[in-house]
Amino acid sequence: MPDSIKPTPSLIMIQFLAWVADRPRTYADAMDAWRTSCPRLSVWEDAIIEDLVRIEGNGASRGASAVTLTRRGRAVLQKAKNASQSSEPKRARSPAERAPSLQH
Repeated sequence: MPDSIKPTPSLIMIQFLAWVADRPRTYADAMDAWRTSCPRLSVWEDAIIEDLVRIEGNGASRGASAVTLTRRGRAVLQKAKNASQSSEPKRARSPAERAPSLQH
């Protein structure tokens, strides 16, 4: 996959990246929570292929290996967070907040 970030990652991909970033995760954690046999829901495989996450370590204890975001994965997640924050609707002011102050 080229170095460019896909313009609009799926919501489930953003949820997966946020889940990985939330706290230390192991390969076993990721498999328990995200592995699927449904070809339409391949977020784990897509994240690996797109270089968004990596498995740290190797050997016989793969289940204990850490799953972490790559630099690219952190950038995708940050971009999604920024987009979410900029698209949040502004809170409407209450009538009391809109009323002119009567204090002198």
